[in-house]
Amino acid sequence: KVMLMPEEDPTTDYIMVATGTGIAPYRGFIRRLFAEDTPAAAAYKCEASPFLGVANSDALLYDDEFQDAKKKFPENFRLDYALSREQENKNGGKMYIQDKVEEYADEVFEKLENGAHIYFCGLKGMMP
Repeated sequence: KVMLMPEEDPTTDYIMVATGTGIAPYRGFIRRLFAEDTPAAAAYKCEASPFLGVANSDALLYDDEFQDAKKKFPENFRLDYALSREQENKNGGKMYIQDKVEEYADEVFEKLENGAHIYFCGLKGMMP
């Protein structure tokens, strides 16, 4: 299986949904767009939005890198977490990745209608 970041259109939003270690492939996307000196980074004008699901905040992988990107590129990088053992969804249950994405449903569907790319990585059983 191959996952490539389409770089031909720097006005494409990227929505990344991950559970657990499923965040690892997105680390490369995020580094290419926000940490490396690449043509893709220089040209990118849209928003990359990772939604990460883990049990606890102490299980967040690469969080220092993601927080750095969020700080340096607040208009282009939005990050949100679903912490199932620490947060509650709107019904008072555990906050899973599908609940977190649902919070942004209108925006996610609007972005998709306008050509955004959405990616899912992680355990199949944990995906929305």
